[in-house]
Amino acid sequence: MDLRKIKKLIDLLEESNLTEIEIKEGEESVRLSRTSVAAAPVAYAPAPAPAARAPEPVMPMSSPVDAATGGTPKAGDDLPPGQVTKSPMVGTFYASPAPDKPPFVSVGQQVKAGDTLGIIEAMKMFNPIEAETSGTVVAILCESGQPVEFDQPLFVIG
Repeated sequence: MDLRKIKKLIDLLEESNLTEIEIKEGEESVRLSRTSVAAAPVAYAPAPAPAARAPEPVMPMSSPVDAATGGTPKAGDDLPPGQVTKSPMVGTFYASPAPDKPPFVSVGQQVKAGDTLGIIEAMKMFNPIEAETSGTVVAILCESGQPVEFDQPLFVIG
């Protein structure tokens, strides 16, 4: 392959948004690739901050959060006795299917295994949180619209 052709390929690569070009002529081939020092961090840049998109509606809870304290338990608080249902993922917890609908469950309500207790939105997908056992909802440990972490306690069923 002629050196002039290679120089033209280099110029073409520099003038375009291409990062790699490969040309084969018969048994000869030339492969040019460009890596930019500034390009690497861009590939791993985080998604736009949540503040950049429209705010999600916050759904108020119409029932008390915790019968004993009336508030959300803090990380160091002891949980009431019973089966603890934990968040299977990171996301936003919602107690009802829509802002104008009643919550799925309230404190003191009887539930059966498989009943929906709430939903967690993660990456625009709404994932139901189901009761693992039958019993009475003893505590709801987070508020609707609150971000939750993986393995964070959400409900206690006694």
